[in-house]
Amino acid sequence: MALQFHRAVDSLEIWSASSDGFSFVITHESRAGPGFHGRPGYVASWRPLYQGSGAIKIGGSPFSTFEETEEACNLMLKHLTSES
Repeated sequence: MALQFHRAVDSLEIWSASSDGFSFVITHESRAGPGFHGRPGYVASWRPLYQGSGAIKIGGSPFSTFEETEEACNLMLKHLTSES
């Protein structure tokens, strides 16, 4: 089943989703203005839900579109759950 992202913070471009013991976050970054600063685009990261560990950036970030980023998260979830 595909991850269902929801807006986590109304005033910032942050979306989150969780499934199968993993949490995923997508942020939108830009060089200037409000929000996260960095290379322009959508950045995805994941972490195990219940281990208190830091987030791991998904390779390929930043992505050009939200849809690309969402697909990368779904592929990572598929990879992570196929190992267990």
